[in-house]
Amino acid sequence: MPNRPQPQFPELDSQPFWEGAKNGELRYQTCDDCKEVVFYPRAHCTKCGSGKTTWRTSKGTGTIYTYSVVRQNRSPAFADLGAYAVAYVDVDEGFRMLTNIVGVDDPTKQIKVGMKVKVEFEKQDSGEYPIPVFRPA
Repeated sequence: MPNRPQPQFPELDSQPFWEGAKNGELRYQTCDDCKEVVFYPRAHCTKCGSGKTTWRTSKGTGTIYTYSVVRQNRSPAFADLGAYAVAYVDVDEGFRMLTNIVGVDDPTKQIKVGMKVKVEFEKQDSGEYPIPVFRPA
């Protein structure tokens, strides 16, 4: 498992997201005014501009929208990982998230667009915040 970069605080927009990750929760926001789902974390609604949002907890399930397999990486944090998948996952609550797909032996053959996935949180040696990744459901 790589030692992925950690968030740097203070970061007011995303801190509740990362605190949720510490508790095994995938968090997202909804707008209190227009009810739009807001993701990635930010201070305002992207649809109506309202600054009134509420944090919610996702069930953590979704579907792979698209993915790519990285076969070469020059980042020392990922050097020992080998081929790995980077994907956009359509989370069931209505947002799309950039993430990694884990739990497969060969990402070139075992991952498919439309595959159902579930979130899990990778603990990091380099910091206190686990990283949300998805594995086949």
